[in-house]
Amino acid sequence: DKDDIRITSFGRWLRKLSLDEIPQLINVLRGEMSLVGPRPEMPFIVDTYESYEKKRLSVMPGITGLWQVSPARNAEIHDNPEYDLLYIEHRDLSLDILILILTIVFVFRSFTH
Repeated sequence: DKDDIRITSFGRWLRKLSLDEIPQLINVLRGEMSLVGPRPEMPFIVDTYESYEKKRLSVMPGITGLWQVSPARNAEIHDNPEYDLLYIEHRDLSLDILILILTIVFVFRSFTH
């Protein structure tokens, strides 16, 4: 983010507080996304998926997911498909609730740092 010339300082602030995700709530309300699931991906990235990664397309994309609350959250999501695949294999309501709680914790922590 720091080196991306397309992102203004205000945009960086929005991203730091995860406020840039709020418009995706409209997609959730329209039934196009879930609160929890693999991140939506750009078509040109999907075109490069290996066959095992295509399983990520079998569930509705989400605003947050296992990768976002994992130790690898600072790495590129494209480098960590295993978190989405692990989520898909083990997804249930209790995992979704845990991911939502951890997401809220991470967002509130960003306010203090």
